[in-house]
Amino acid sequence: MKINDVILHTITKLVVFIILTFGVELFLSGHNNPGGGFIGGLVLSSALVLLFLVYDIETVEKGIPLDFKKVAALGVLFAVGTGFGAVLFGAEFLTQAFSTFNLPVFGETELATVTLFEVGVALTVVGTVVTIILSISEDV
Repeated sequence: MKINDVILHTITKLVVFIILTFGVELFLSGHNNPGGGFIGGLVLSSALVLLFLVYDIETVEKGIPLDFKKVAALGVLFAVGTGFGAVLFGAEFLTQAFSTFNLPVFGETELATVTLFEVGVALTVVGTVVTIILSISEDV
């Protein structure tokens, strides 16, 4: 017998959208305010974990066909690669540069190379958290 969980699925879609939006906001405000790649990645991964809890794993994997172990590895490579990018320009490892741009939606926004490093951290956190949760669910 299949349980009628239309309300749960509908509310989950709305809540996941709100969590993802909040995660992106935390990620973007990270280097000047509380937030950044680690916290933003945790919030983003919580949205994915909520999807895995409400829907079954196969359904979510059809919608998001990612190997989260590879996402974590890509994040580590990206974060370390941004550190070596500074070395290519003659600066020390992980030296950052920044400038201010006027973006259409966000207005005057400071963009820094540390944001690229934070992308790597966020990908690593999302990949690691989802991999841990999926590994635990396989044991149950």
